[in-house]
Amino acid sequence: MTPLSFKRHRFPAEVIRHAVWLYFRFSLSLRDVEELLAARGIDVSSETIRCWTIKFGPQIARRLKRLLRNQSVEPERIVTDGLRSYPAVLEELGLGHLHSPGRLRENSRAENSHLPIRRRERQQQLFKSQASAQRFLTTHAAIYNTFYTQRHLVSRPTLRRFRAGADEAWVAATA
Repeated sequence: MTPLSFKRHRFPAEVIRHAVWLYFRFSLSLRDVEELLAARGIDVSSETIRCWTIKFGPQIARRLKRLLRNQSVEPERIVTDGLRSYPAVLEELGLGHLHSPGRLRENSRAENSHLPIRRRERQQQLFKSQASAQRFLTTHAAIYNTFYTQRHLVSRPTLRRFRAGADEAWVAATA
C-alpha cells in the first residue's frame, strides 16, 4: 500500500489525520472539529478541514476496507422482517442457510439495528446535495465501524484490545 501523501499541506500529517479522524469518528461538524483543534492550540479553519475530509476521507476509507476485508467474520444468523426480497438476495449471496425471518421480538432487534443510521440521517439533513451526503456517509461508515465497539457487551480489557487494534488499523490506513 502506498502511503498517503500529505505534501504541499501547511499542517503536519498528524494534525490532518487527527482532524479527519475526529470528523468521521464522532460525527462532529466542521466547526466542532475546528474548536477542538483550537483548544489544543492549532489554528485551522473549518474550510481547510472540509478540504481535508474530501481529499483524505475516501482514501482512508478504502484503505480501512482493504485492511479489514482479510478478517474472516461470518454471521451466525441473519434476522430480517417478513419482506420477500430478503431470502432471494441472501440465496444469491450464498447466505440463505443463515436467514431467519424474525418473529415478534426477534424482529424488534433487527429493526432497532437501524437506529445509528437514523441518527446519522438526522445529522446529515443539512447537506446541500444528495451526492455530498452520500460521500460523507460511505466514508463515515467505514471509519465509524472500525472504531465502534458495543462497550456493554465486552469486558474492559477486551475493549482496550479492540481500541488498540482500531488505532493500529487507523495508523496503517493513514500511513
